[in-house]
Amino acid sequence: MTATPVLSADIRDRLQQAGLRVTPQRYAVYANLLSRHDHPTVETILQDINQALPMASKAAVYGALSVLREVGLIREVLLEEGVTRYDARTEPHHHCRCQVCGSIQDLDWDAIAPIDLSLLPPGFRPERYEVTIWGQCESCSATNAIA
Repeated sequence: MTATPVLSADIRDRLQQAGLRVTPQRYAVYANLLSRHDHPTVETILQDINQALPMASKAAVYGALSVLREVGLIREVLLEEGVTRYDARTEPHHHCRCQVCGSIQDLDWDAIAPIDLSLLPPGFRPERYEVTIWGQCESCSATNAIA
């Protein structure tokens, strides 16, 4: 799945519409996330944006991610214990996670039938949910079938 290119002016407009000042770090972090679907970690984002123009520290990337999350332009994705990943796709969706190579793929919300929330404990008020399906991606399945 490839990302749809987002124009520089669109990125600036989105940041400004969210009430943010457009800083080089915020711009670079948000542009990086909009260009991908692999749910990167802060380390991956830092490495990517510093390849083109070494300008960001880990603290600056964390700061940009925090502000972008607070205004709803990105979200944190927690698919494994102790690892925070980031996603510019903020509308509700599910994930498929390959247990072999670790790849993560988005799955549209309506691909899974709604969960019956009436079966939750009495008094529990759900705010949101998402499903993570663990298995093997197409590439790993093909490789393991050959072996």
